[in-house]
Amino acid sequence: MKPKTQTSLPGYTLTCRMAHEAAALERLCQVVRIRGFRITRMNLQSTDGQLDIALTLEGSRPIGMLQSQLEKLHSVAGVVLDEGASQTRSA
Repeated sequence: MKPKTQTSLPGYTLTCRMAHEAAALERLCQVVRIRGFRITRMNLQSTDGQLDIALTLEGSRPIGMLQSQLEKLHSVAGVVLDEGASQTRSA
């Protein structure tokens, strides 16, 4: 077993609404990964052709950069950063 290491990566919560279309979720996850963030929790609900996704993320890069990139995806209707949920986490 690997010993647990202390990390001080900031944690963030984003809420994203996007059209429910083929590969939409995969594109979202790819952008998160490419922009240097790790998904630690995801909650997804599908309603009336829309996906409502709550993402809990860790990463050392500016969260605004990721938010901007997600908003550029053609299937994304909106991305909201939960300022109250942003925090530094320990593993």
